[in-house]
Amino acid sequence: MLPIDAAAHSSRWRRRHPVDKAVLGLGLTVLAISLPPWPGAALVLVTALVVLLGPAAVPARRLWRAYRVPLGFCVTGALPLLVQVGGPDGFLTLAPGGPVRAGELVLRTSAASLGVLLFAFTTPMSDLLPRLVNAGVPAPVVDVAMVTYRMSFLLLDSVRRIREAQAARLGHTTRAATWRSLAGLGATAFVRAFDRAARLQTGLAGRGYDGTLRVLVPEARVSPRFTLASAALLTTVAALTFVLERPLR
Repeated sequence: MLPIDAAAHSSRWRRRHPVDKAVLGLGLTVLAISLPPWPGAALVLVTALVVLLGPAAVPARRLWRAYRVPLGFCVTGALPLLVQVGGPDGFLTLAPGGPVRAGELVLRTSAASLGVLLFAFTTPMSDLLPRLVNAGVPAPVVDVAMVTYRMSFLLLDSVRRIREAQAARLGHTTRAATWRSLAGLGATAFVRAFDRAARLQTGLAGRGYDGTLRVLVPEARVSPRFTLASAALLTTVAALTFVLERPLR
């Protein structure tokens, strides 16, 4: 199990309905995208951090480990805005207003990423996917997503076991040995993935699979109080953005 999935299963909001957490987490993501980067995205970022570390009780170290990956993509995507190719000043020069646009992009995307992580750290996929059928998503699509989600963990476990076996046999002592081990890892994982898929299909057929995977979903009800509080928080962030934006202009 990935750390973010383990955190979702042990979250303080584990028993809340996914709709409650979607209103808050995805609402913050929408605000980060739609509001001005400054001060809107900055307020969204601070609000998401406070909720994650406070009421949601997500460990700071675990949050940073999950957040640094999308943050790296945000920074990498903003770097091209700093320069321009061609022009009278040379082939590669600093773009006019590039640092400002790059900073706004990093601020907006990093805040939106925190909104998504708020939903991910509090909502296990096993609670979300079965409920998508009631939301109108076709059952075969949900079944494929559930099987893919399960198979991804099995594949990651197989890769970990293969790497440990290769390391125990000194498969990473030299660069050439590392490349050979990497090639063997890819080939073995590919074969095992197909073997597990074939066994899964055989097992489902033997259990009378009729095109729908029926699973038990924990009972949960949408909390009007939590939803209204989330909507009030989102409205406050939006209103505060427009109030602070005028003096900044």
